[in-house]
Amino acid sequence: MNASPPALDSADTDISVSSSSSAQPVNFLRAVLALGVGGFAIGTGEFVIMGLLPEVASDIAVSIPQAGHVISAYALGVVIGAPVLAVLAAGWGRRALLIALMAVFAAGNFASAMAPGYTSLNLLRFATGLPHGTYFGVAALVAATLAPPGRRARAVGLVMLGLTGATLVGVPIAAWLGQLFGWRAAFVFVGAIALVAVALLRRDIPDLAPPVGAGPWRELGALKRKQVWFTLGIGAIGFGGMFSVFSYIKPTLIEVAGLPLGGVPLVLALFGLGMVTGNLVGSRLADKSLMRTIGGLLVYAALVLAMFTFAAHHVVTAAINVFLIGTTVAIGPALQIRLMDVAGDAQTLAAALNHSAFNMANALGAWLGGVAIAAGLGWTSTGWVGALLAMAGMGVFGWALMSARAVAQRPAVAGC
Repeated sequence: MNASPPALDSADTDISVSSSSSAQPVNFLRAVLALGVGGFAIGTGEFVIMGLLPEVASDIAVSIPQAGHVISAYALGVVIGAPVLAVLAAGWGRRALLIALMAVFAAGNFASAMAPGYTSLNLLRFATGLPHGTYFGVAALVAATLAPPGRRARAVGLVMLGLTGATLVGVPIAAWLGQLFGWRAAFVFVGAIALVAVALLRRDIPDLAPPVGAGPWRELGALKRKQVWFTLGIGAIGFGGMFSVFSYIKPTLIEVAGLPLGGVPLVLALFGLGMVTGNLVGSRLADKSLMRTIGGLLVYAALVLAMFTFAAHHVVTAAINVFLIGTTVAIGPALQIRLMDVAGDAQTLAAALNHSAFNMANALGAWLGGVAIAAGLGWTSTGWVGALLAMAGMGVFGWALMSARAVAQRPAVAGC
């Protein structure tokens, strides 16, 4: 028998066990597919409502802005649910937790389809958002654990491909069903995908035990680590630029670029294609050099977002720029891996908080973009807002690097 290497932590143990199987590549691909289908369901459920607000408003007898509150309710569920569920379920086996989270998501969508009115729909969308962040956090941990050596970020990127792919495929299909059979049919469709994900998770995800000693108090220990907060800050601030532009992309394309209404779905499809492309490329770059990828992508985002201010005046350049803005999602897998690296033995909470940070970026970017437009700076001012947010994210990134270097130098100074 081969001797076990000394001082393995729980993550190393999981990797060595998963790598021992001769069928590991096939099992890995099936596992990532199962995790990705869950992400596809969540991505479709999160974004489809944005294209069905008029139908929702008409059916439950409220204004369109009031109907938009269901989007905020879902986002609030994500922000709150990610840390709470990650802490409470820290001792669960990862497959069981993933199945439970996806089952709750499925139930929430089916219940949303039967909501009788405004209040009940908001409460149900809040509840449906609760599993979102924890699912992606745990799914990322499982994918990274099962991945071949040197391919952790690509494994996480494949899981996130379900989320980004939903904007390209799932959302249009769900929106079409919603317009054909009523908005409630869109949520039934999302719930059905979630049930498929439950079956795949049960079949293809190995029964990974939680790390030895896992529990709520240990997970909360992630909040004591400065680098966890720095990484979350990079996501919550630096990633907000994409949302500052995308939240107002439809009126900007119509009013500034002169795009006909019928051309809007095509440009939005380019945005989804950009997200898919960025997710794949960004995860590969992160596997080669994690910190350089994060810093480089923040610079790239600032340039692309600033470019929007000029590109938005012409249909062709606007469409190309929207595609490029979609690619800024490339930073997602890198930040997810960075959180795993700095969280120590509290990885579940840290990984889940990544999606709370992204939803905070959504809220911050959309709000600041709206402030700029309301101040009379014009539709294209969202590009400058986005660029400034990316630059602020670069500031947080630089602060994180300086803090890490200061900590690394302390033992050397003490030993002199």
